[in-house]
This record gives sequence, structure tokens and C-alpha cells, in this order.
Amino acid sequence: MKIFSFEKLIAWQKARQLALEIFRITKEFPKDELFGMTSQMRRCSVSIASNLAEGSGRSSMKDKARFTVIAFGSALELLNQVILSFDFEYIEEKKYIEIREKITEVTLLIDGLHKSQLPK
Repeated sequence: MKIFSFEKLIAWQKARQLALEIFRITKEFPKDELFGMTSQMRRCSVSIASNLAEGSGRSSMKDKARFTVIAFGSALELLNQVILSFDFEYIEEKKYIEIREKITEVTLLIDGLHKSQLPK
């Protein structure tokens, strides 16, 4: 089986783990949030990894960097939703802190990737 370049990126690997975690915790959200917060958090968590993957397939560094920036934006969007979920008491403080730390790790990795894609 072929391994694509994005699969080797630590940022993508961590983003993938984050998306899995978001799907797990949103299973516990109120059912009336299925098409609200649950859907939004799931979509943007998947968007982080998806944009890293899509950007890796682009030929120019400028294009790659653009998708990396989009992934970073999705991570910040997810952070906002996690904060709101904590405010709404959908997640407990321990899980909130854990997820927030994972998002921070992913954003740091994405930032490093982005810096490597910029002209020297």
C-alpha cells in the first residue's frame, strides 16, 4: 500500500487523532445539538486534517502554504467551539483542558509546517 506524503506529517497525524477525539466527545452532546454544535465541531475537526492532506498534493509552496493556513484557521474555529461547549456545560473541565492542549499542539505543528513552506 502506498503511503502518501501527508500521512508522514506529524501535524496531520495529530490532527487525525484530534478529529477522532472530537467525534468521541460529541457523541455525548445533547441530541438537539446534532445539527448544531456537534455537526460544526466534527466538520471543522475533519477540515484540519483534510486541508493538510489537500495542501500536500499541491505543486507550489505558495499553494501548500495556503492550505496550511486554512487548516490553522479550522483549528482556531474548533478551539472556539470547544470553549463554547465548555461554557454550555457539554464537556467537563478535565476534558476541556485535554482537548485544548491537543488543539494547541496541532496549531504549533501547523505553524511550524507553514514556516517551512514560506520562502527563505
